[in-house]
Amino acid sequence: MRNYELMYIIRPDVEAETVQAVTEKFQGIIANGGEITKHEVMGKRRLAYEINKHRDGTYVLVHFKSPAAVVAELERVLKITDEVIRHIVVKDVVANNA
Repeated sequence: MRNYELMYIIRPDVEAETVQAVTEKFQGIIANGGEITKHEVMGKRRLAYEINKHRDGTYVLVHFKSPAAVVAELERVLKITDEVIRHIVVKDVVANNA
């Protein structure tokens, strides 16, 4: 299993319950074969540039260990989730070398 870092931005117009439901959905996907080492909802922040007419977004940061199949499923679900306006999954090089 490799270490990964996931950051995604949730639309600013969703309620707190929806933010919680979205984060739990992604945690469930990661937990199905992987292990979450850190999960942090960073809160609503200003975007560097406008995305789909949104100036703000709720940032979520997740560090996890998983096989590549879990990452592929996670990215597939992130792409089709309407509440997520941007996401990125990268290999966590620092954690791999530690």
